Amino acid sequence: MAIALNQPAPDFELASSELVDGRPGKKIKLSDLRGKPVVLAFYPLDFSPVCTNENTCFRNDLGKFNELGAQVLGISVDSVWCHKAFAESLKLTYPLLADFQPRGAVASSYGLFMEDKGITKRATVLIDKQGKVAWFKEHDGARSDEELLTALRKLA
Repeated sequence: MAIALNQPAPDFELASSELVDGRPGKKIKLSDLRGKPVVLAFYPLDFSPVCTNENTCFRNDLGKFNELGAQVLGISVDSVWCHKAFAESLKLTYPLLADFQPRGAVASSYGLFMEDKGITKRATVLIDKQGKVAWFKEHDGARSDEELLTALRKLA
């Protein structure tokens, strides 16, 4: 079932690429981020060409997202260890969340898990400060940070 605009975003808690006691896996809960806009960047797999390019673009434009007070979160079905290696290789400073076990459960709650392929669709969900879905788009190719930043500016 696809998510709907102006409805509460499905809450979740996932392990991330961020460290706890020297190991990846710090838990991040969406509802704990209320009060700031959140960019949920769903993508298929770490280290794939388009996903690598997109995450590089997020890294390069992160200052613009930060200026708008937004928290960027990458989400795929890869493990926290894979996310850690991917984040280190690209020098990413925002969390990558592991929708790993059960595989794709969070993506499914947003209508974005491709069961037949076992991966997440490429999509962006913007969550407003109150925790509601403010903007949503599935992407056929690489996403446009400028399009996302324009949508975020409208939330301010």
